[in-house]
Amino acid sequence: MKVKIVYPVYNDWEALNLLMTKTATIFEKSDVELSYLAVDDCSSIRFVASDFNDFDLKVLHLISNQGHQRAIAIGLSYLADNNNADLVVVMDSDGEDQPEHILDLIEKSKSSPEKIIFAQRKKRTESFAFKLFYLVYKFIFKFLTGHVITFGNYSLIPASKIKKLANVSEIWNNYPGGVIRSKLPFDSVPLDRGVRLAGKSKMNFTSLILHGMSAISVFLDFTAVRILIFASVMVSCSVIGAGVAIYLKFVLHQATPGWASNLVMGFFIVFIQGFFIALFILFMVLSSRRYTSFIPYFGYNKFIDFVE
Repeated sequence: MKVKIVYPVYNDWEALNLLMTKTATIFEKSDVELSYLAVDDCSSIRFVASDFNDFDLKVLHLISNQGHQRAIAIGLSYLADNNNADLVVVMDSDGEDQPEHILDLIEKSKSSPEKIIFAQRKKRTESFAFKLFYLVYKFIFKFLTGHVITFGNYSLIPASKIKKLANVSEIWNNYPGGVIRSKLPFDSVPLDRGVRLAGKSKMNFTSLILHGMSAISVFLDFTAVRILIFASVMVSCSVIGAGVAIYLKFVLHQATPGWASNLVMGFFIVFIQGFFIALFILFMVLSSRRYTSFIPYFGYNKFIDFVE
């Protein structure tokens, strides 16, 4: 069995070397033939080829920094034209995606050979604050999109699905969200997350927020409909509330002086907010439909500086 592992890399060459060494050791006595594809996201630390002589490694050097999600999309698009493996594994290069779990993904794939298999996060090693914000993110994601996302980039893809996946425009912004949106069959395996093998994480709080927003943006139309419904409820409640206040004052004469006018003014503010939220979302969705979506497979070449 031939397995190709794709790593998006930004300055994590030391961690990548340790990870590939660990991976090679795990599969040393198996019938799995490993090869590697690193997508260098325009790293500021130079790649030293001599450090990786023991591995069947190819490196795509990007001409500019695109972020991990787009680096993955470029790597998969490249493999759509240049793949000789039976299975493709996508994993981070820092070691938090544990290589021994590739065996679990392969085992799961045997019972579902046409499905993309994700590593579902069972246990995380991050701080309490990160875990708390992650729970909040999952709630917001579920509320805005109607979908549940419990996995990240770590996944196994059958070779037959690579080209189809490379033609899904949504993976350009968020790979796991793009897979969900593509309606390609997928499944997951509950696995623990490991720890970084070397260096420090480049991910900060701002990056995490942007990453979460990119996942939600994949479901823009679903999100827009839910926000429109919410804005419509705001407008409806404000109209009903103002009507009740006016009825109490002028029909039943039960309102104290100033109470009804203040209440109607408050409901009017809510009405204006709901109206403009709905108007903004409507124009945003209509505007987005004017432009052709970017398909990674047809445009990935222009992001590659050279292949090493």
